[in-house]
Amino acid sequence: MAAKENKRDNSAGIFYGMYILSMLLFGTNGYLVAHISLQSSQIVLVRTLIGGLVLSALVLLQKDFALHKIKSEFRNLLAGGVALGLNWVALFAAYRMLNVSLATLIYYAGPMLVLLFSPWLFRETLTKRKLAAILIVAVGLLSITGSIAAGRLSMAGLITAIASALFYAALIVFNKRIHNTSGLQTAAIELDVAFVVVLLYVLFTSGFSYPPAADIPYLLVIGLLNTGLAYFLYFSGMQRLPAQSVALISYVDPVSALLFSAWLLNEKMTMLQIAGAVFIIGGAILGENKT
Repeated sequence: MAAKENKRDNSAGIFYGMYILSMLLFGTNGYLVAHISLQSSQIVLVRTLIGGLVLSALVLLQKDFALHKIKSEFRNLLAGGVALGLNWVALFAAYRMLNVSLATLIYYAGPMLVLLFSPWLFRETLTKRKLAAILIVAVGLLSITGSIAAGRLSMAGLITAIASALFYAALIVFNKRIHNTSGLQTAAIELDVAFVVVLLYVLFTSGFSYPPAADIPYLLVIGLLNTGLAYFLYFSGMQRLPAQSVALISYVDPVSALLFSAWLLNEKMTMLQIAGAVFIIGGAILGENKT
């Protein structure tokens, strides 16, 4: 019995590690994007194209791959891919309509919604410790976004930012309903679907631009590692962890983005942002502490 418990704990540890690593990879996106001259929507288009193609090729090379195995979960895979694409489209549109801090703050309400509604969506008990963790993380997120300027507020921008949060929450919910499709296959299918969504968005908005040669190395890294590898780790971990854990650990992303920006781009962190990072990490640890 003890051996089985240890094996289960080790297995859970691997999935926690995969999910946290994916968040850390996402946190380096800001550094990579800072070295790419394309518009944000075009960067998303390239990363979904590269990531989707690489993972799809790996899926097709698998000996045990068969379409009938994913047929029962195809609706959730399709819905997850659409949510992923619309999530990015809405977020980048909100960046233009609002300031980045406010758009980010609203966007990261998505995992909070999953946490709060997890008793009804996934039959997970929402304990007092989890509620305290939610409050601490919320305070940290308010701090980490810094002062929020109100000069460019617009109803359309607020609605778009709220939509990005809802699509983020939907992405988590749809993927928590996928149990029999591997993380690799899930990542490949949803990235391919997201590519189509973002492609349509780019066609009707900015159109295409060819990247200069200096952008290519950064586009390859963001496509292969920060999209292909990261989303394989992301979906693999998400499917095997409780929804509440997924929601709390997702806040490693904004914290790591802030830390990487300070380290790699020499951006200064204010005391309020440092305090916010401590609150978010502390809240996540509190929420995952079993003692």
